[in-house]
Amino acid sequence: MRVLIVDDERPARERLRSLLAAYPELEIAGECEDGEDAIQRINDLHPDLVMLDVQMPGASGIEVAGSLPTPRPKIIFCTAYDQYAVDAFELCAVDYLLKPVTRSRLAQAIQRVRTLSVEESNGNIDRALQRSGSYPRRFLARLGGRSVVIPQKEVVYLASEGGLTKLFTADRHYLMDPTLNDFERRLDPAAFFRISRTALVNLDWIAAVDTLAGGFGEVATKNGVRLEVSRRRLKEFLAVLEGAGQRGGRDIAGAEPRP
Repeated sequence: MRVLIVDDERPARERLRSLLAAYPELEIAGECEDGEDAIQRINDLHPDLVMLDVQMPGASGIEVAGSLPTPRPKIIFCTAYDQYAVDAFELCAVDYLLKPVTRSRLAQAIQRVRTLSVEESNGNIDRALQRSGSYPRRFLARLGGRSVVIPQKEVVYLASEGGLTKLFTADRHYLMDPTLNDFERRLDPAAFFRISRTALVNLDWIAAVDTLAGGFGEVATKNGVRLEVSRRRLKEFLAVLEGAGQRGGRDIAGAEPRP
């Protein structure tokens, strides 16, 4: 089993490396000290297991996990005491280690990941991230050969085009590895909505919604992009916008129905 260690503190990485040396079946594939580098190394190295720190500058472990395509490697989260995160991990059967990591607790975590299938691990991680309320607030995307961090407030929409997932800001687009289905499960439903099979929009970037003939809709974003809303999703979308506007003061200018 190939392992990647991700932690921004050198002593924590050294301790994990020392403790993992007791397991001859584990191979340390590499180390990272921040979330941005972790995404790149995971994509390059394809580790079986990631020891992932939750609290890191730049991009947290939550954002790293939320940015990975499925199937993800198995993940053991490492965290200083955070009751909300710990409760979420326990209730959703995701393993975690409280710092400082002990030999006995690490042994339990390693045994658990051995018995979990990749499918079980992925499902557990998604449920834990949702339950903790720790939705990704930054996105790790690719621009050429670089990994770039995009704050949520700059994301206009995510789209599936030609088999690729693209993240659009007001002035450019980036490539992402997870699918729209992955993002629909992982993102905050109060911030993003899946308006069609091919697009998921940031509600804060919506300027207006038009109702079209045939029961379809069309979104106008604040930077002038127009996106189709499917018939199946239009009613729920309008209800979400109405509720969001009442809670957060959004002013969505809906146009008159047009043919």
